[in-house]
Amino acid sequence: MHYKEVKGILSASNGMNLYRGCTHGCIYCDSRSKCYNMDHDFEDIEIKSNAILLLEDALKRKRKKCMIGTGSMSDSYIHLEEKLGHTRRCLEIIEKYGFGLSIQTKSDRILRDLDLLKKINEKTKCVVQMTLTTYDEELCKILEPNVCTTHRRFEVLKIMRDNNIPTVVWLDPILPFINDTRENLLGILNYCIEAKVHGILCFGMGLTLREGNREYFYKKLDEHFPGLKEKYHRKYGYSYQINSDNNDELMMLFNDICKKNNIEYRVDKVFAYLHEFEDKNANKQISLFDN
Repeated sequence: MHYKEVKGILSASNGMNLYRGCTHGCIYCDSRSKCYNMDHDFEDIEIKSNAILLLEDALKRKRKKCMIGTGSMSDSYIHLEEKLGHTRRCLEIIEKYGFGLSIQTKSDRILRDLDLLKKINEKTKCVVQMTLTTYDEELCKILEPNVCTTHRRFEVLKIMRDNNIPTVVWLDPILPFINDTRENLLGILNYCIEAKVHGILCFGMGLTLREGNREYFYKKLDEHFPGLKEKYHRKYGYSYQINSDNNDELMMLFNDICKKNNIEYRVDKVFAYLHEFEDKNANKQISLFDN
């Protein structure tokens, strides 16, 4: 790991990443792509040394409350977070100033901060986003080797449900010839139904590959699925968008099941929900006045 002082922490859309790089080892990770201009090894985590001070300064200055997003490029709960606690300190600041939170992770380490998530959600809205790609536990250990398995993430989703914290699942990516099956999709959707997730983000059955993450992905295919890299090369070449042959069938099944179970599956609607700030205290005041 190494430290770096940065000039700003929040993007124009109020998103932030406290770390650059990741140690979860997911074989398909788009964040490895060279277009993100990372000038260090992906596993050599860059820690934004002044992120906490920058966040507090930014939230103090904001005239209007909003949702703060984190975890999209680098997971907020990588292994280092256990010792550093940067994510927790940022959540404390978000709660202190009354902002909402939309946080994305694959790790059950988020349960450490359940107390803060609940406090944020009491004032406004706290949405926990969890990635689920692979129902098969043994396959999950290959595709996402250094993070808790899908079943454990399902348990996290249920804990959030039981604490009235809304959740969104990222069903992404689905890898052709590996987990692009009806059985896999049904397993994940059954988890989502039981956990009562608010919505599922799915961009189609497939993945994206570009310079940086493509090479790493193919290296891992050689290690774990001999011969599959050549099959990808023959079918997809150097395409950016890699679509499963089963896309149409699986997407029809996905849409039907979501509709029947009142799970929001329209991408624009899910993103709108993630960005929509709610002031629950104001709603309570209005309710009392009406009474």
